[in-house]
Amino acid sequence: MKTIAHIETDFPTKFGIPRQSGIIASLQGRIVFEPEYRIAEAVRGLEDFSHLWLIWEFSEAVRQKWSPTVRPPRLGGNVRKGVFATRSPFRPNPIGLSSVKIEKIETDPKLGPVIYVSGADLMDGTPIYDIKPYIAYTDCHPEAISGFASKPAECLLEVDFPEAMLQKVEPEKREGLKAVLAHDPRPRYQDDPERIYGLSFGPWEIRFKVDGTKLAVVSVVN
Repeated sequence: MKTIAHIETDFPTKFGIPRQSGIIASLQGRIVFEPEYRIAEAVRGLEDFSHLWLIWEFSEAVRQKWSPTVRPPRLGGNVRKGVFATRSPFRPNPIGLSSVKIEKIETDPKLGPVIYVSGADLMDGTPIYDIKPYIAYTDCHPEAISGFASKPAECLLEVDFPEAMLQKVEPEKREGLKAVLAHDPRPRYQDDPERIYGLSFGPWEIRFKVDGTKLAVVSVVN
C-alpha cells in the first residue's frame, strides 16, 4: 500500500494520545497529502460530508512478530483478550481506523488540498493509507453491543492548571490540552502520587502529578 498523506497533530510522541478517536473533539489536526495526491479533484465532493474514516499505520508499533492475545489498557493491563477482540496497535498488520470530524478543506499553493479535522487520536506524522467519507445511515449502529468496552473507560480528573502556566500555551490549544489531561494520559497500571509525568504537546512539555482524582500541572516548558 502507498502512503497517500500524513496527519499533523500536537502529539510528537505516543504518550497522552486519546485512546479512541472523537473522545476529545477540541483536538485539532490537519491532513497533508503526498505530492502524488495533491490534486483538487481527488477531494471533490468531500465538503458535503461532516466526518471521515482514516485508515492509517501504527508506525510506532511495527513488529516482526505478533501475539494472538494482548492486554487492553482499559482492563488494567492484567487481563488478556484476543487481539482481534481489541483495538490494540500490536497486530499482524499495524493498521488503525479512526473517525474524525471535517472542520474545513483549504487549498494551499504548495500543499494542494489540506483537510483540517478534529477529534483525531493519531501521533504527529502518522502515515495515512486511505480516506473515506463517514456515512451515518450505514456506519452508525446505535444498537451495537461493545463487549468489555461498552462504557467509557475514563473517569475524568479534576485538573489544576495554574493560570500563569496556562498562559504559556496558545489560546486555541488550551481547551484540547486540558481535556487530554482530564482524561488521564498515564498508563492504567501507574498510580504513584509523587511521580512527575511529562507530556509533550505541540512545542510544550507539560509536567504534572496525579493524586487520586486530582491532576496538578507543575510546569510548562517551551
